[in-house]
Amino acid sequence: MTSTDVSSDSYVSHGADGSISAPTPPTLPSGTSLALLLLGQGTDENSERGVDCPGDLPLASDPDLVARAVAAKATLGSKVFVLGHHYQRDEVIQFADVTGDSFKLARDAAARPDADYIVFCGVHFMAESADILTSAKQQVILPDLAAGCSMADMAKDHQVEDAWDALTDAGIADVTIPVTYMNSSAAIKGFTGEHGGVICTSSNAERALRWAFEQGQKVLFLPDQHLGRNTAVLQLGLSLDDCVVYNPFRPNGGLTVQQLRDAKMILWRGHCSVHGRFTAAQVDAVRERVPGVQVLVHPECTHEVVTKADLAGSTEYIIRTIEAAPAGSAWAIGTELNLVRRLADQHPDKTITFLESTVCYCATMNRIDLPHLVQALESLVAGQVINRITVDDTVAKYARLALDRMLALPEVV
Repeated sequence: MTSTDVSSDSYVSHGADGSISAPTPPTLPSGTSLALLLLGQGTDENSERGVDCPGDLPLASDPDLVARAVAAKATLGSKVFVLGHHYQRDEVIQFADVTGDSFKLARDAAARPDADYIVFCGVHFMAESADILTSAKQQVILPDLAAGCSMADMAKDHQVEDAWDALTDAGIADVTIPVTYMNSSAAIKGFTGEHGGVICTSSNAERALRWAFEQGQKVLFLPDQHLGRNTAVLQLGLSLDDCVVYNPFRPNGGLTVQQLRDAKMILWRGHCSVHGRFTAAQVDAVRERVPGVQVLVHPECTHEVVTKADLAGSTEYIIRTIEAAPAGSAWAIGTELNLVRRLADQHPDKTITFLESTVCYCATMNRIDLPHLVQALESLVAGQVINRITVDDTVAKYARLALDRMLALPEVV
């Protein structure tokens, strides 16, 4: 997550103030491991991202980048299928064959068995899901291997195994069903499948939780505490007291055995570094600033923000809501800025305001840029597959099991 201050009354819209042009995100200080990680240099084996990217990138200043991408994609033809997540830059989205959220894109990839190469313009866990769902002959490529997810990094497989041991010691593991958000590593998805659990998205979290409570008495929800809490309380009718937060950096998760036994929702202490920035005070401020504004946020936001907003839903829900909104309506949206700006550009008849007063991108998602895409495509033209994402066969087997359980979830009546 990268932010740069802009005026608090700047709009991402075509309203009276015009649309804003986002400033260049600041460069992290050199010499730190995080800075090297975000630059695609150095290796962190414990990170969901953080590995070296081979080869020399085309210069971002190259005026022929668009033409090079067009030419490479045309040469590859039907052998390549380019996926673009909603949070990607416009310069990348223009080359996507399909756009969508993480799981929709993985399913779209699986529906194209004739494509030899799946170029996933997203982040690491998304490309892993595509590899799990596609055939063995297909190769999944992530244009920049340093494009990861801070939320996915917040739940390591050894930490989750330790948490399960704590639940076992408390005598509740056999009545606890793991429910894991798509924004997680393949290893955590594999753990979920192996322990009888299910994967969910922000669109079907309610269905997944209802299914889980039919299978057991408790849920271990990984890795986003906010989506788990908001779904359990606002859609299933549980209370905040039914929820506890398991902190993997504290003994026993920072919880007593009795707290674990009493809880219905055991929430992992994880969050989205972008959606976690939105605050209840920002909701109040935008209501004062924009008359008649409706506040629309993602359920990865905190419980206080979601309860203050008018509407909350997945990325796809946000898009559909804006598409269906009447001309002249005003909206403040709490989600990643690339999407908010794109919606503003696509709907000039509506005033669309970014909920936060600063410009906030998903830094690792934003790593996928035109130079990286061109490098990936031109390498394929030259017969070289770079930045391929593969998932261990055993991990993939159990992760696929958890994903298949999600696909089989019944509709909520």
